[in-house]
Amino acid sequence: MSPGGKIRPLIPQTDQFTFYTRTSRNAMRKTYLFLLFAVLSFPLAAQVPADEVTDNIVPNPGFERFSSNPIGWFYKGEHFTKVMKYWSSPTGASPDVFGPKVRVPASWAEKDFGKETPHNGGAMVGITVYGCVDGKPHCREYVQAQLAEPLVVGQDYYVEMWVNQLPRSLDVNNLGFHFSPTKVDITTDELLPLPPQVRSEEIVEVAKGRWQRVSGTFTAEAEAEYLLIGNFFDDDHTRVAGMDDEHLKYAYYYLDDVLVKKIPPILPVPVKPDDLTKIELEEGKIVRLKHLYFEFDKYELHPRSYVELRKLVSLMKANPSMVIQVNGHTDNKGADNYNMYLSRKRAKAVVYYLNEQGIPRERTLYKGFGHTQPIASNDTSEGRQLNRRVEFLIVRQ
Repeated sequence: MSPGGKIRPLIPQTDQFTFYTRTSRNAMRKTYLFLLFAVLSFPLAAQVPADEVTDNIVPNPGFERFSSNPIGWFYKGEHFTKVMKYWSSPTGASPDVFGPKVRVPASWAEKDFGKETPHNGGAMVGITVYGCVDGKPHCREYVQAQLAEPLVVGQDYYVEMWVNQLPRSLDVNNLGFHFSPTKVDITTDELLPLPPQVRSEEIVEVAKGRWQRVSGTFTAEAEAEYLLIGNFFDDDHTRVAGMDDEHLKYAYYYLDDVLVKKIPPILPVPVKPDDLTKIELEEGKIVRLKHLYFEFDKYELHPRSYVELRKLVSLMKANPSMVIQVNGHTDNKGADNYNMYLSRKRAKAVVYYLNEQGIPRERTLYKGFGHTQPIASNDTSEGRQLNRRVEFLIVRQ
C-alpha cells in the first residue's frame, strides 16, 4: 500500500514486471480506463514511453562509478557506502557490488554469487530481501541514493529498475521503492518498515540469464530527497515461492539501471521565501548556499548541488558587475591543516562550476577557513553539520 493509494499490478510480459500506481481519485479512474484499454489491446505494456518523461534524477543509476576500487567482499554497510559513488547502505547490512575488480570469496562463489552479467555496463549491485528465519546474515539489505533534485509535491513520477536473481534464490514479491525526505542512517541491520510508493505485488521470478523490469508510477506527496530500494515488509508479509531443497533459504536479487523521471505535465517548482533567487544584494553580505552536498571527506560536488548552483549562475548573469568570494568551512573534526585544505578545495569546486557555466574568473574568488569560523557548537552532530558549509561574500555589487 502506498501512502495515498493502492498498487494495482498488470499482467507481466515475458521480460518485465510493471506496476502502475496512482494516488489521487481522478488518477485511479485513468488507471481503470488504461487497464480496460490494455485488456482489449493485448499484449499489455504499462511502462511509460521514453519520450513522455523527463531526465533521470537518479545519480549513477547503473552503479558504474566508484568512489574507490572495490577489493574483496563487503561485510558492513559502511564498506558499500565508501565504494559506491552517490549510493549508500542506509543500515548496517551490506549490499554487494559486482564488477570487474570485485573478488567474491570462494564460499559465496560456490553459491554462484556474481556469476550473472549486468543488465548494462560492467557493474551491478545485489541485496538480500528475504530469509530472516534460518536464512543468512543481513537478511534485509537496502541501497539508498540522494536524488539530483527533490520531488515536487503533486508531480507524477515514473520509476523503474531492472532485476536479476541469484540462480537458487527464493522468489518473492515486495521489491519496492521508498522516497524519503531525509537520509536514513542506522547502524543495525534491521528491517526498514517504510511505506513504498511503488512495489511489486506479484512474485518476481526471473529466468536464468534474463533481466526483468520492475516499474510503476506515483504522485509525490512530500519533497523527498532520497530513494531507497529493497523489501520494506517482514517475512510474514512477503509472498515467497521456491521453498524446496534445491533452493537457498533466502531471496537475493541483483539491481541495475534505476530510473526516476517526471511525467508531463511538469509542475512548476515552488519558490520558498528564503530561496537564493529572492535575496537582497548588497556589498559585504554573506549568503549561505543551503543545498550544497559533497561526498564524505571529499570536495567533489554531488549532483544534488547543481539545483542551487544553477540559481547562483542565473543570479550572477542577471547582475553582470557582481563579484563574489566563495568561502568554505568545516567542523572541528580532523587536523587543522587538513580542514583548511578541504574547505578551500570545496570552495574552489564551486568557483570552477561557475566558471564552467560562463561566469568570468575575475568575478569569482574563493577562500577556505577550515573550522576557524563556526556558527554553532561543534559539541553536537547538529552543530557540526551547520558548521560544514559553503557561503559566498558579495565583494562588489
